[in-house]
Amino acid sequence: MESFDYLRNLPAIAPEIGLTVLSIIVLFLDVYLPESRRRDVGYIAGFGLLTLAITPFIWGPSTDPEAQRLFWGGMVRHDILAQVFKVIVIISAAITCFVALETRELARRGEFYLIVIVSTLGAALMSSAADLIMVFVALETTTIPLYILAGFRRNDVRSTESAVKYFLFGSFTSALLLYGFSLLYGFTGQTNLYEIAEYLGSEAFAGNSIPVLATMVLIVVGFGFKISAAPFHFWTPDVYEGAPTPVTAFVSVASKAASFALLVRFFVAVFPNTLIIDGQQVQAFFLQLVAAVAVISMTLGNVVALAQRNIKRLLAYSSIAQAGYTLIGVAAIQALSLDDPALATEGAANAIAAISFYMLMYAFTNLLAFGVVVLFAEATGSETIADLAGLSRRNPWMALVMTVALLSLAGIPPAAGFFGKFFLFNAAVQANLVWLAIIGVLNSIIALYYYLMIIKIIYVDRSEDDSKPIAFPLTSAVVLGVTAVIVIILGTVPTVFFNWARDAAMQLFS
Repeated sequence: MESFDYLRNLPAIAPEIGLTVLSIIVLFLDVYLPESRRRDVGYIAGFGLLTLAITPFIWGPSTDPEAQRLFWGGMVRHDILAQVFKVIVIISAAITCFVALETRELARRGEFYLIVIVSTLGAALMSSAADLIMVFVALETTTIPLYILAGFRRNDVRSTESAVKYFLFGSFTSALLLYGFSLLYGFTGQTNLYEIAEYLGSEAFAGNSIPVLATMVLIVVGFGFKISAAPFHFWTPDVYEGAPTPVTAFVSVASKAASFALLVRFFVAVFPNTLIIDGQQVQAFFLQLVAAVAVISMTLGNVVALAQRNIKRLLAYSSIAQAGYTLIGVAAIQALSLDDPALATEGAANAIAAISFYMLMYAFTNLLAFGVVVLFAEATGSETIADLAGLSRRNPWMALVMTVALLSLAGIPPAAGFFGKFFLFNAAVQANLVWLAIIGVLNSIIALYYYLMIIKIIYVDRSEDDSKPIAFPLTSAVVLGVTAVIVIILGTVPTVFFNWARDAAMQLFS
């Protein structure tokens, strides 16, 4: 009977089991393969990850509203929301491995692929974590490998500097987050998110506003670092510029997507709308806090991006702005939670679906942009925006792929970014946060300038190297071509994924 329970629990962590097996395979191949064949490790890691991205569909969660969601002693929750974000992070890791194959410094470094897989394992656990212990273990399993990856170029001063900054900021915010968790455990005597919520919403909890709100602030600071939201963004530009470009691509999407999955699950579960302290609902405080961080992130990211000359630093500030846009959806969830729960569930589900769609769109879009940056930097040795001049004449297909990525980041149809922003702004309007949606639209207009400026440089500006073609390796051409097609498909038929994400959100409230 006990063995049957273990078998029943296995589907909840099937991708994680696969990632563990794949990491062992990659480790042994890196040790035993000769140097001449070490590049094959990257292909095995990439195709292995793509295969594992299918497992959440094969062993997916039950759609029965009464079905059990918590497994492994309540450590993980097996629902569609976890399924959605696990697919996002695993596919992101696979694309990162394929992109790294085109770099001289990473292509034959098997340990690089191993560390990416371990970080992906942590991100997958983050997507389904339902206990404070699992939340923290998953966060550290994700971020500690990223510290190593950021400093992977040991002979590069910028890479070393970025790794040290990332480690110091990450360690400090992890300590704050852990302190917030310890306070939350101290208030409730529970570590499971849903048992914490049940206790906080019960009469047994005689709430005191100051410690609970202080706990929320500590936790928000921790999550703010993970998603690179302002004012917790200081590490982002330096890490994006100094780390190897494939690492930057992975940091910008996988960690951010998993962190948003955890952020949504944490605050929907832990702080229910029934939690009232000193006559005030906790959501009202959290709404103001998240809305302020969203506005600061969008505005600072877009305004500072205007002055950037390095493409990776520009994409770093763009990433900060994208975190701000996504936080609009989080604010909408909290605003809707202040209303009648029976009426708010559908609106909150739409907001969560908007966040999920935006993270999927952003993952493919950012990986697409960084994929081109990798190839361009390998060919020219430059990451300066001005040096992109004439790219349309040096390699028209590479220029087209980069244009698709920039249009998506700018929110211009038919790229996926248009509907990504539309769903988020619509969620804000439904939650009566029209002012926040207007600020989001104004920031999108600011962002149009620097995205379109890069496209103008690519197609209009002339360069002395116009006659020197840039090679587009077959592997990269296929991977980036497919990624670009996915970005266009998400922008033309967005409702397919949005409805899937909405079903995930509805399960979150069950």
